[in-house]
Amino acid sequence: MKTLILAGGMGTRLGEETKLIPKPMVEIGGYPILWHIMKIYSHYGYNDFVILTGYKGHVIKEYFLNYYNRYSDMTIDLANNDVEIHKMRGEPWKVTMLYTGPDTLTAGRIYRAKDYIGKDPFMLTYGDGVSDVNIENLVNAHAKSGKLVTLTAVQPEGRFGALDIQADGTIAQFQEKPSDAWINGGFFVCENKALDYIEPSTADKMMWERAPLQNLAKDGQLYAYKHAGFWHPMDMLKDKEDLNKLWSTHSAPWDVWNHFGNK
Repeated sequence: MKTLILAGGMGTRLGEETKLIPKPMVEIGGYPILWHIMKIYSHYGYNDFVILTGYKGHVIKEYFLNYYNRYSDMTIDLANNDVEIHKMRGEPWKVTMLYTGPDTLTAGRIYRAKDYIGKDPFMLTYGDGVSDVNIENLVNAHAKSGKLVTLTAVQPEGRFGALDIQADGTIAQFQEKPSDAWINGGFFVCENKALDYIEPSTADKMMWERAPLQNLAKDGQLYAYKHAGFWHPMDMLKDKEDLNKLWSTHSAPWDVWNHFGNK
């Protein structure tokens, strides 16, 4: 199953941080938050990524093109024009970087990946939030739900919107920012037919969080996987500082691959 990551936004609320790099490349502990998100999925065996780029997307491309050089030990012999790699640090990832335009909205970015997804189900998340959500349990819950889309519902400190979740887990209504309750934390699992809820002619001007999810909810096809554990977005500089503090003190809950080892 491929994992789509929305990585095209500007992240204006991070100020100087995103003048030279896109938001998903802002670092936590010396690694882009995008890397942290991919490590979460990889821990559960999901290593096929489609990065949906936009604003300064070339920075993401250059990061992965130079990944081995960035993290490997090497000796460079300038006199003989020779490079010797001593220890190569890599990941078992296949990374497709799909440029979706600087102004394309989230539904349009997702729809442009249609040919790369094929006919299979896929996962989807935002490139600016980390969590200790168990991806295996999430996928299993989606399969049992029989719905077209499952999103991970979280309860942060009340600065986002709300989901009206019925007793059986079906989302009856999707509202972006009305009150403090369970909110959309990303980490979606989607059946391929969910793409039918994106109108191709207006996709680039459409938010995934508006008409597509609202209509899925109206049709009883949107399911909530309730995650009561850690979830944290990186919207503002304070968020970046908080996440870096967790990482530097070896207490980052999303570091499931090291169990707080930060290696």
